[in-house]
Amino acid sequence: MATLLHLDSSVFPAAASTSRAVTETFRKAWEEQHPDGTVIYRDLHADPVPHLGADAHTAGFTDPAARTPEQAAAFTAREKLIVELEEADAILIGAPMYNFSIPSTLKAWLDNVLLIGRTAMNPDSRTNGTPVTVVASRGGSYAPGTPRESMEYVQNYLTAVLSDTLGLDVDFIVPELTMAPHNPAMSELIPLSEASRAKALDDAVVKAKSLADRLAA
Repeated sequence: MATLLHLDSSVFPAAASTSRAVTETFRKAWEEQHPDGTVIYRDLHADPVPHLGADAHTAGFTDPAARTPEQAAAFTAREKLIVELEEADAILIGAPMYNFSIPSTLKAWLDNVLLIGRTAMNPDSRTNGTPVTVVASRGGSYAPGTPRESMEYVQNYLTAVLSDTLGLDVDFIVPELTMAPHNPAMSELIPLSEASRAKALDDAVVKAKSLADRLAA
């Protein structure tokens, strides 16, 4: 039975969040393919993980027998997050763009699970090759050729961390222009926004079923 690790980080509820709507669609399609599977869900906005402190950070490079009580306590929470990542057969991440980057809650999760020599920069890491689908929603358009292409830091950053550092097999779904229905200055872009959202929802179903088939093979 396959295990899906599902993370959401939008500050908005599903009814007002494109990233949550798309991850929910992906998850439902996944569960239809894996009715007996396991989904580990973390809402990083509603229940944020601790930011990485000195004790949790240094504990990752200290022999367990030599850790201080403070290091041991801090690393316990971090270890749980790392194990969830290691045991996942697939990962789903909702990563809306806020101020040109990812939500701080998602950054905190990444800081906790990225451990050099274990999950990161390790040819024998259990995370190597694990497929991860990232729903990178954004209010405008930062696609190649657009005026704001150089300000796209979500996909670039997450590719560097998830793929280059953690060794995950990264795939993106990118619904964009999500602010068009809410910003009068973008009203003429509403049809493009609606088309982008519809495509993202369709892609979520297709990618979830394709991934499920791939893992079942």
